[in-house]
Amino acid sequence: MPGQTPHSKLSDEELLHAFRASGDNQWLGHLLQRYTTLLLGVALKYLKDKNQAEDAVQHIFLKVLTHLPHEDIANFKGWLYVLMRNHCLQQLRDKMYNADEAALAYLPAQEADKEEVAWHEHTLQQMNEAIAQLNEEQRKTIVLFYLKKCSYEQIIAQTGYTFMQVKSYIQNGKRNLKTILSKTGNSRA
Repeated sequence: MPGQTPHSKLSDEELLHAFRASGDNQWLGHLLQRYTTLLLGVALKYLKDKNQAEDAVQHIFLKVLTHLPHEDIANFKGWLYVLMRNHCLQQLRDKMYNADEAALAYLPAQEADKEEVAWHEHTLQQMNEAIAQLNEEQRKTIVLFYLKKCSYEQIIAQTGYTFMQVKSYIQNGKRNLKTILSKTGNSRA
């Protein structure tokens, strides 16, 4: 028969065996080439987009080349079909999840949410006012540590304070903030 190569006469199992025996990817390549049309058809069925389907086939080829299981595969064609189907279903789930998240962004805020936002804004204002009442060392270390997310080492480098001073200023500043905020009635817990 014209166009037939010696490897085209080999069964799936023989090609897999040749690949595992030699480690030569050409055997696996011949086997995958045999099912390219099948894989593309499955991907098109699920994804309904030619470019996405072609990408899915490439993804499956790469996955087979890099993660072929060591155990024997009794039905390579069936195994490949299931691998493609699962990949497509995962793509659809991911697409659905992203679409759901995007849709949530356009939902109008509920009244309770508006009250929550107002409460948080009020709390932030009170927190800023309370921080302003701290002494300079406490204010500086609290702002650097909690608001600017600096490490102790970064605070030491910026302020020249010792490790023990930074630790003390943060602890005392936190305690003083709690006292100031409790006096202003800002306790929701």
